[in-house]
Amino acid sequence: MKFNPIHSILKFSMLFALAAMPSMSFANGQKDISSLNDEQRKKVVVVYTYDSFAGEWGPGPELTKRFEKATGYKLELVDCGDAIQAINKAILEKDNVQADVLLGIDNNTSSNVKISGILEKYIPKNSQSIVSTELRKEFGSDGIITPYDYGHFAIIYDTKSSVPEPKSLQDLTKSVYAKKIILMNPRTSTPGLGFLAWTVSVLGDSYKDYWKALKPNVLTMTSGWSEGWGMFLKGEAPLVISYTTSPAYCVEYESNDRYKALVFNHGHVEQVEGYALLKNAPNPDGGKAFMDFMLTKEAQECLPLTQWMYPVNKDVTLPESYKKAAPVPAKTLITNSARTKQAIEPVMQILGK
Repeated sequence: MKFNPIHSILKFSMLFALAAMPSMSFANGQKDISSLNDEQRKKVVVVYTYDSFAGEWGPGPELTKRFEKATGYKLELVDCGDAIQAINKAILEKDNVQADVLLGIDNNTSSNVKISGILEKYIPKNSQSIVSTELRKEFGSDGIITPYDYGHFAIIYDTKSSVPEPKSLQDLTKSVYAKKIILMNPRTSTPGLGFLAWTVSVLGDSYKDYWKALKPNVLTMTSGWSEGWGMFLKGEAPLVISYTTSPAYCVEYESNDRYKALVFNHGHVEQVEGYALLKNAPNPDGGKAFMDFMLTKEAQECLPLTQWMYPVNKDVTLPESYKKAAPVPAKTLITNSARTKQAIEPVMQILGK
């Protein structure tokens, strides 16, 4: 999950966005890691991640300070754009690995990342006692990818709008919501992919019919979460796909309870974000040190008010805004990343994208 100073900034294959991939930038000022000699490189941990994690308003700056103080390594968080772009970059560099850790893999992209062969198994210290069995199962039993945070996708509703509050995914197809819904592209955005996975989980084989019915109600499908959330805040539509925790941001920093995360009885899909050691990493020891550190309370307590996701370490105390405006769905739906992937192109064809 993701936020930036204007309140927004929360990612399957190499087919996406090579041409659109932004120039690589480093959070901490190191401009060219490739210029370091072997001894210098052993002192630096390079992590490929997404913009809101590495950026000024994400957990990156504080995590960097804490990690460097705790370990003596220098940490370089590389902003690759969206998490899907970070994944693509790591895949493209498979034969010339530049980073040590890939952070931002989620349960809807993990199968493709594993198939690419870019990851090396490493189970962080104490992870099995810190991370719940349920969360670890989202990435399989091989221990290659480790969760660091999680949250549920939800439709966010502007309570000051003129349209009624929808009670289910099926309600979103009603004519009253014509051009009232903002979605994200599942090819380039994990919330977009998460919403698609949600519809497949709830509707099963009839998901295509659902999307045909939904099409007239979609105002736009943005390339990423930040753009879509920004449009929602400007009042361009009263409904947007995001996370159950999104309204908590407004409560925390603006004392604004206008926006509501809708909880549907049929259940919600969960996004679990994870990270992994890259195979043939230039600094595997440093990468492992970072992976160990990410699960500590010292690191995990940086996440709730920057990532706006739940930390996997239960010793972290959540802010009051979560209690007020971040409802926890009673039912979490099981998703199938392979099935979700297969649904991308049929749905995009329905939408004419």
